[in-house]
Amino acid sequence: MRCPDPASTDGFSGDQRIGARDAAVQVSLRLIEHGFVAYFAGGCVRDELMGLTPIDFDIATNAPPQEIAKIFRGAHGVGEAFGVMLVHWKGRILEVATFRCDGEYLDGRRPAEVRFATAQEDAQRRDFTINGLFRHPTTGEVIDFVSGQRDLQLRILRAIGNPAARLAEDRLRALRAVRFAARFNLTIDPSTEEAICDSARDLGPVSRERIGGEFRRMFTHVNRATAVQLIERWGLDAPSLGEPSSRGATLRVAALPEKAEFATVLAAWRLDRIERTTAPSGSQWRDQLNLSGHEWRDYREILETVEVLRTSWIALSTAGKRRLAARGTFASSLDVFRGEDSTRCDAIAQTVAVFAQECGGIAPPPLVNGADLIALGFAPGPQFRQILDRIYDAQLEGVLITKDQAMLLARTEMNG
Repeated sequence: MRCPDPASTDGFSGDQRIGARDAAVQVSLRLIEHGFVAYFAGGCVRDELMGLTPIDFDIATNAPPQEIAKIFRGAHGVGEAFGVMLVHWKGRILEVATFRCDGEYLDGRRPAEVRFATAQEDAQRRDFTINGLFRHPTTGEVIDFVSGQRDLQLRILRAIGNPAARLAEDRLRALRAVRFAARFNLTIDPSTEEAICDSARDLGPVSRERIGGEFRRMFTHVNRATAVQLIERWGLDAPSLGEPSSRGATLRVAALPEKAEFATVLAAWRLDRIERTTAPSGSQWRDQLNLSGHEWRDYREILETVEVLRTSWIALSTAGKRRLAARGTFASSLDVFRGEDSTRCDAIAQTVAVFAQECGGIAPPPLVNGADLIALGFAPGPQFRQILDRIYDAQLEGVLITKDQAMLLARTEMNG
């Protein structure tokens, strides 16, 4: 039997999936064994130097894409013109990119052309100094051409080279600056901040999908309130949301729990903004932030529920309160409402907790369903759902306890 060529194997021979860092080390060493330079690059280096555990490890190398494809079986390009290859290794997929130098940016997103280059040139084309670091995979030596280590120590976010040029190349970098500054509690270099504010006038070249993606990353992080403040401070809310800029308190966003969902954060922010601006309804947010159907439904339902909690919860019947509390977004709605009235929110939560402890929980299965009505000879029609709802409301109110009681009421409804 012919043994596989070690130069082309993907390193997977029934092995279990290994850790992300171990996979990155092994892929890097394979490149080095073939005579190339290979470093960890970008965010993973930044995170490790900050004492964090990176989720992904990117590799930068002087190996051209065709050589990467020879060394790693199954490697394929996701931006081969830009020297970016995906390498499959022991259950992991790693991004391996050839050192490059970018040409002129014509569309505010990507260079018109690139040429393969040195590690130093590759570092110079990146966005911020803290993201322009390389690290040797085994020795741990940090290769720093942009003073990124110094800025990490000083907790400063600084664009590499000319800030205006960096931000103009890819206008999404303005939102990326918000994410990094908020997540890592960084101070902004004044020249970089000025360039961000200038670039905020036009996010037009940036796709709504990319903008929405940045908002998801920012708003699902515990430091989301800081991100909101920076977005508004730098005027990035207007081009992102398609409405006038507004700056002020973010009480609801700040009060959210750490694990709040994206739609929940958006609803909290919407209400914070409504209190201090005459902004539009927010219906355009679906397109502006490229929201999924699920996100859009949850966002609208949370806003609707908060309005009920604020204005008419006390007036609701027991059945009405139970039906509202049974919504999948009710807990999120309470989280949003807590930011404006924690006392009333706690009282509502206590009421719902009592419902949950009762037999059947907040919304027990209906004692009577459509099949039961049909069995009684009732033909489906316009009143069918209304009768089922009245019977279920009586059950939720505690008037009906058994199925026999519910069937008796069903007969009464039919004869009435």
